[in-house]
Amino acid sequence: MSLGNINNQSNVSSDEISLKELLLKIGEWRQYLLSKWAIILAFGVLGSLLGFTYAYFQKPVYTATTTFVLEDGGSSNTAGALGSLGGLASIAGIDIGGSGGIFQGDNIIQLYKSRSMIEKTLLTEVEYNGKHKLLVDLYIDFNKLRDEWAKKAALKNIQFHAQLTTSGYVLNFTRLQDSILGIIVKDINKNYLNVAKPDKKLSVISAEVKAQNEFFAKAFNEQIVKNVNDFYVQTKTKKSIQNVQILQQKTDSVRKVMNGEIYSAAAVADATPNLNPTRQAQRIAPVQRSQFSVEANKAMLSALIQNLEMSKIALRKETPLIQVIDEPILPLDKQGFGKLKGIIIGGLCFGFLVVGMLIIRRIVKLVLTT
Repeated sequence: MSLGNINNQSNVSSDEISLKELLLKIGEWRQYLLSKWAIILAFGVLGSLLGFTYAYFQKPVYTATTTFVLEDGGSSNTAGALGSLGGLASIAGIDIGGSGGIFQGDNIIQLYKSRSMIEKTLLTEVEYNGKHKLLVDLYIDFNKLRDEWAKKAALKNIQFHAQLTTSGYVLNFTRLQDSILGIIVKDINKNYLNVAKPDKKLSVISAEVKAQNEFFAKAFNEQIVKNVNDFYVQTKTKKSIQNVQILQQKTDSVRKVMNGEIYSAAAVADATPNLNPTRQAQRIAPVQRSQFSVEANKAMLSALIQNLEMSKIALRKETPLIQVIDEPILPLDKQGFGKLKGIIIGGLCFGFLVVGMLIIRRIVKLVLTT
């Protein structure tokens, strides 16, 4: 027998021995773990109990979603259509062009995340269980913040009340109140509110609010959508609305002056019914002066009316279309940690944990004894 054959046989023998030893080791570990079945079972039961307890006390999360489509008004086409009348409007010091694009594209999404919009929504009064409450108070209640604040004198009796005026909310809050509102706004931005475009190619926007209180999720979602969309439309059309108002005032003023001149000419004729032919200046000069003023005001009024109508068309074109597609309807979608799921996950986690600890413990013991 050659030396090469002897080496091959010895390698095969060593491989067979290694495989045999591996199977024996696996059997030993299996027997070892089976001998510890009581410990493994006890930890598994403990994990299941903890999982069930967690699921029992874990509050479900409610999701309120509003989807709407946004279509910005086209200012470029409007500017082209108004080009021929731009000179006439500029004479009067009026700009009837587009709004200049204060908001473009996805900027409305950033409005939802702004402190002013979230703060205004939190300070909105709603009717909850027959009582009028601010949304911020409802947030404090279901998060049980007052229980924590009761231990601090400065926070014990803190309240949030905004004064509503014709120009909006007037906030006269202290530094502490502003600080707490800032913390709440950050928490809502991070854990409650999600605004995004589900499809980047479409103009559909989804505003989603998640909360452990179903009423708060729905009310906050509806109110912030209303606040942001109203602010967006008002800001986009603010300049055009001002132009329409100015043109309307100038048109009414010129029409009033023209009507006054017409009545003045008639009054001159009435004042001289039997005019001496040698005294024509007493009637002709005032009448002609009034007629000239009427003609001048008539031409100006005609231009102003044209500009006013074109400004109204521009306003309609610049007004963005915000059409709500879906609104939150009770009952809201609910996501919770099921009790059965908690039992299974808790038992498996603790079971694998104790098995790993037993294996490590035996390996350390074998190393120390050899």
